[in-house]
Amino acid sequence: METAYLKKSFGNSLTQALAEVARVRPSDPIEYLAHWLYHYRDVTNAKEKAKQEELQLKEEHDRSLQEVKMTEMQKQEEYQTQQKCEKCHQDLLPDALSSNKTPGLQKDISPLEEETRRQESPPGVSRVVAETPQRVFTS
Repeated sequence: METAYLKKSFGNSLTQALAEVARVRPSDPIEYLAHWLYHYRDVTNAKEKAKQEELQLKEEHDRSLQEVKMTEMQKQEEYQTQQKCEKCHQDLLPDALSSNKTPGLQKDISPLEEETRRQESPPGVSRVVAETPQRVFTS
């Protein structure tokens, strides 16, 4: 039971620490062992922290690339939509101006002008008189 706890808590680090104490043979092996284990913990924590930061940076980089990709896709879609709109406007403009498509817009408007002049002249006044400008005589 104690062996399982020690393996779980210290893992391979205790074996490495004891091997280092046996190799160096310090004057105070307990203090040396304690410092070695603290140093091992600090190094292990720093490595774990660096690994987590690296993973976080990689995730942020991947998100950034995804955002750039989405932005490019949106720009491409906007460009295609704009091109379609311009093409539609170019197609509609000649159709609206052509004589085959809009005969009502290009018909002779002189009968309408004539009718308007007739309606503007008061009853009993000839059209010729209504069309001539009136002069004001001053004495």
